Amino acid sequence: QVQLVESGGGLVQAGGSLRLSCAASGSIFSIDTMGWYRQAPGKQRELVAAVRSGVSTNYADSVKGRFTISRDNAKHTVYLQMNSLKPEDTAVYYCNADISTRRSRNNYWGQGTQVTVSS
Repeated sequence: QVQLVESGGGLVQAGGSLRLSCAASGSIFSIDTMGWYRQAPGKQRELVAAVRSGVSTNYADSVKGRFTISRDNAKHTVYLQMNSLKPEDTAVYYCNADISTRRSRNNYWGQGTQVTVSS
């Protein structure tokens, strides 16, 4: 059984910083892409940032220069460092990963963590 567990959300003032973490656990053989998505009330879920098993990364235009995604392959963990936060960054942030076990490869989601940025 594979699980993604997020942590690090919370309430912060505009201009502040937060660091999200997401750890994958279970019978993991390998992990390809790991990423962060977010969903604000009344809006569709959108990609924030993603990193492949190497160093390739991509970011939403709205967060470029403010957010940094990184991963620790030994710990099966992905991080999202969020700086210069804006009220429009308020959303539930979800971790996502493409994970292979010995039997299959599937896409997994975490339970989500709330990020609220006050003005």
